[in-house]
Amino acid sequence: MGKNGNDITEKMLLIKQQLEPFTKMANQAAKKIKEEGVSNYPIFVAHQDQLEIGIPLLNRVEAGTFWSINASTLEEFYTKKLILDEKLEDFKKLYKEHKGDICFFVVSELGAQYLFIPVKNLDQ
Repeated sequence: MGKNGNDITEKMLLIKQQLEPFTKMANQAAKKIKEEGVSNYPIFVAHQDQLEIGIPLLNRVEAGTFWSINASTLEEFYTKKLILDEKLEDFKKLYKEHKGDICFFVVSELGAQYLFIPVKNLDQ
């Protein structure tokens, strides 16, 4: 892997660190999404621009953070063709492998990618 690959890895680690403080909030929203029968696959969209997907949970300008976060679902991603038919079962399998983690769909200068982040217990 060349320098460019290392830069991307470092940027992804930085993004992960920036999103970790929001895992508790996202976890509470994920529980509500599941309990209300909306979806078994909540996805949290982290972005820095305006995106027309999901329900806004956090506005980066108002909150003074790097990221805005919207709550969405696998079903919405499928409807909007962000997850294609042939990738649906693979995604569900990957999601289940990360049980207990929060699924973020990160839209950044690196493009768009999924990032599973363990919920931090901020009370400790």
